[in-house]
Parts: sequence; structure tokens; C-alpha cells
Amino acid sequence: MEVFTTVFIPVLVLCLLVRLIALPIRWFWKLSINSACGFACLWLLNALAVFTNFYFPINAVTVIVAGFLGLPGILVLALVQLFL
Repeated sequence: MEVFTTVFIPVLVLCLLVRLIALPIRWFWKLSINSACGFACLWLLNALAVFTNFYFPINAVTVIVAGFLGLPGILVLALVQLFL
């Protein structure tokens, strides 16, 4: 019984630590992938700026908004640009 307890508790603690460390890393990768997609969408819209007359500055804030919120985020950026 003592061997089970001395092995089980450290393994349980190790599993909890790995899970706690893996969660922020998973969020970071998801944010990175979404930001890359947001960058691609903003770049494509800027390439079509001749036809749409909307130019979106590509910086960290606009990329994260476009990546995190998707199409509604791009619409929010367009509305902000239109009214400011």
C-alpha cells in the first residue's frame, strides 16, 4: 500500500502539472494560427483595396482582431475606419 501511495501521488501531480502547462501552450498556438489567418485575410483585402476603397493597416491589433473574431472582426475594423 505504501508503494502504491508513493508512486500514485507523484504521478498524479506530474499529470496535473503537464496539463496546466499544456493549456497555455494550446491557447498560444490557436491564437497564432488564427492571427495568421487574420493576416492573410487583411492582406487579401488590401490587395483588393483598389476595388473596395478600404485599406486596413496591418499591425498586431488589427491582425489579432481579424484572426480572433473572423469576418465580424473585419467588419468591425471597416466600421471603425469608416466612422473615425
